[in-house]
Amino acid sequence: MKQLNFLLIFSFGLAMVMFTLENTAPTTVHFLPGMKTTMPLAALLLLVGGVGATAAWVFAVWTGVARKVETLQRQGEFEAQQVRIQELENDLQRYRATVDAQLGLLPAAGQSSAQVDAVPGTAET
Repeated sequence: MKQLNFLLIFSFGLAMVMFTLENTAPTTVHFLPGMKTTMPLAALLLLVGGVGATAAWVFAVWTGVARKVETLQRQGEFEAQQVRIQELENDLQRYRATVDAQLGLLPAAGQSSAQVDAVPGTAET
């Protein structure tokens, strides 16, 4: 993979050198009304390419920063959700304990359904 990267970089560099040597004709560039300069076509294209590459890099950095901020916000929301889930689980355990305690206080709670079904047709006097 390193050889492929080297080959691509070397080829691109060689093409840039050849392009620069072949395009030395002066070109007039108008920036604003009344502002103009003359420079070789190759230098102009390299300058514009550099500005474009810098703009792409700034955009990539900005996108990375925005993604990092979004990730941090999501992490905070996730932690808040985990705390809320833990609180709800604790409430559920407390409610289950309360219901179990109240079921134990019912009069028929001492008898199981198996004991009632075991003696059918008998009546207490």
